[in-house]
Amino acid sequence: MDENAVTVVYKWTAKPEKLGELTEIYKGVTQAMKDNEPGAKAVHVYVSEDDNALYVRDEFDDANALGFHLSQTAAAHFPDLLAVATPGQFQFFGNVPAEMQQAALQMGLAAEFGTHVAGFDR
Repeated sequence: MDENAVTVVYKWTAKPEKLGELTEIYKGVTQAMKDNEPGAKAVHVYVSEDDNALYVRDEFDDANALGFHLSQTAAAHFPDLLAVATPGQFQFFGNVPAEMQQAALQMGLAAEFGTHVAGFDR
């Protein structure tokens, strides 16, 4: 496991009748990350019609890659997302600097932060 990697797991709950629009916006977010963010290692988006929500897992090389994402791709799509959905808890796993934690909180995200203490990759 790369000790510098940062993973973010979060949920967006769609407003009534907006799950399809939310899903389409996230397809655009995913493509923008793939095309413009070399530090984005992986993005996985899951839809739950029962919960009227999207669940997302983003994986970044490091905090710098996360910072780029927050200031560029996320910032560009955030107004459109807020128009059709409500953000849920954002869980940041990895070494996220204090100033970046503050930036996430200032965006109005319900954010939690945890550092890696154990685990393995096969």
